[in-house]
Amino acid sequence: MPRLMFEKTGRSVWISHLDLMRLFQRAFKRAGLKLKHTQGFNPRPSVSIALPLSVGVESECELLDFDLEGEIPSNEQIKSLLNDALVDGVQVKSVYDGGKKIGQLALLSCQVILEYDEKLPDSACSQINALFCMDHLILPKKTKSGVQDQDIIPMIKHIHTLCVNDHIIVIDALICCQNPTLNPVQLTLAIETFLPELKPDLVKYKRIEIYDINETEFR
Repeated sequence: MPRLMFEKTGRSVWISHLDLMRLFQRAFKRAGLKLKHTQGFNPRPSVSIALPLSVGVESECELLDFDLEGEIPSNEQIKSLLNDALVDGVQVKSVYDGGKKIGQLALLSCQVILEYDEKLPDSACSQINALFCMDHLILPKKTKSGVQDQDIIPMIKHIHTLCVNDHIIVIDALICCQNPTLNPVQLTLAIETFLPELKPDLVKYKRIEIYDINETEFR
């Protein structure tokens, strides 16, 4: 099955996952690319997006699997046709065949941008770095069976904190994104819980890249 990688930026970050699926289905239709449909009582277009993205989060590395029928253009033509049919902020970066199984997707490189109205103390970055160097960091996590405690430290592979200026801290992290899964929001929750004096006034999240368990780029 062919796969494409796309980015979701700008105002398009406010498009929900379900609306994003509909957006791509319409884009394929406008581009003259006929999607195959599933079999059964309620056929559906053969498109699926890995790791659904939360509303408000930017990404440079979203994956969509699709299947076409009829005369199929080249991958470069598919990319061009879809980009002409998509909205600003949602753009296809590449189209290719022979992608890895989604089950092998394991790690996510992400960026968390913390913004503060007041001037940050000089020790802000060192405090946050020390927090994520602890042996254990237990936080509550909502699950289908209720709220459970979760130790997020084993799911953080690499993390680096940078004070950009007196009002902005940027956290770059490589975290688990499948089996187990760590939501980048949990990094902010850890700061708010254990360093309440460094609770940000505004937080932005961005997905940068995805990897397999060996930290090889996932495609």
